[in-house]
Amino acid sequence: VQLVESGGGSVQAGGSLKLSCSVSGYIYSEYWMSWFRQAPGKEREGVAGINNDGRTTYLDSVKGRFTISQDNAKKNLYLQINNLKPEDTAMYYCAIQRAQGLPHLRSSWYDYWGQGTQVTVSS
Repeated sequence: VQLVESGGGSVQAGGSLKLSCSVSGYIYSEYWMSWFRQAPGKEREGVAGINNDGRTTYLDSVKGRFTISQDNAKKNLYLQINNLKPEDTAMYYCAIQRAQGLPHLRSSWYDYWGQGTQVTVSS
């Protein structure tokens, strides 16, 4: 299984970014696909997840600004981030796990990860 993130960059506070994650080699119909982020010196935290049925879950602190989505072929995962804040600065990772139900956002539950894409927000 391979996951490749893209779309990160350096933006000013208040701006927007759309992150993408291309997934290949995953053969099961059920899954959780999620976005995580890790800032320097901090633990990796889950920010949004989506399952094969399209059910989503979000970290409370990003609700209303982050939107997770997937394409019809379910081979690509997206994260739309609006009204970016300096505290959103982090490496963003996508991950996939064979699982059912509402996605969980605990990183230890995921087996497959991408290499990450950096998001830097300046004030």
